[in-house]
Amino acid sequence: MTIDRGFPVPPALVEHARRYLAGGGPPVVPRVAATVLLLRPARTGFEVYLIRRVAAMAFGGMYAFPGGGVDPSDSTTHVDWAGPEPAVWAARLGLGPAAAQAVVCAAAREVFEEAGVLLAGPDADRIVGDVSDAGWEAARADLEQHRTGFAELLARRGLTLRSDLLLPWSRWVTPEFEPRRFDTYFFLALLPEGQRTRDVSGEADHTLWIRPADACARAEAAELKMLPPTLVTLGEVAGYPDLPAVAVAATARDASTPITPRLDLADPDRPRFRLP
Repeated sequence: MTIDRGFPVPPALVEHARRYLAGGGPPVVPRVAATVLLLRPARTGFEVYLIRRVAAMAFGGMYAFPGGGVDPSDSTTHVDWAGPEPAVWAARLGLGPAAAQAVVCAAAREVFEEAGVLLAGPDADRIVGDVSDAGWEAARADLEQHRTGFAELLARRGLTLRSDLLLPWSRWVTPEFEPRRFDTYFFLALLPEGQRTRDVSGEADHTLWIRPADACARAEAAELKMLPPTLVTLGEVAGYPDLPAVAVAATARDASTPITPRLDLADPDRPRFRLP
């Protein structure tokens, strides 16, 4: 069954789909990725952090959450770890323990690279404060430019990855016709006390904190461009009154079954994405 209303499809993706259907070749294997909804309390309810991808990137011009692909080092390097063990994450994410560790590490690494927020602390009970000074910025830039690895950065600072600060929410897989595909795990994380987001990523040209319901309204009004995974996820979290309610909801979420939008070309003048 599909939902009654669909989602608008960028013209470039329609062209990709038509070329793919005409060629009949095999789909691209999706790259495993992770993305994080950073949340913070607001005067009423809570806000989420969004970034707009630069035009030259995949999904350029679209608002999304900080995130990116899993690196080989995310699974092959030892990292001091606090929170649920990789075997527990494996059950939640539907992966093997090494692959689950890689996804969780990627989520923490990407949110530091793209938003300047570090989900780590000196031990299992504490988390670092402000990480925006020149020294931390140099470390973040080294990580972003692959001059150092995430585990190496944490070890140099005597820090432990706080996997318990990430809450799994959902899993989305890019449609088969797209030339760049991702198998993306969505997580929630509360902005740590004493830290702040920073517009540091070269992959974004605009950032904002916004209430999820307001983001959905602005997307519906075509003020913010989003793909279905972002818009649907915002709509889901917008249904909760506060951050504790969202956190409780995350404990019961299925984050292992992939969701893949389907492209409906029945009306050539109005192509739509539809969801299972």
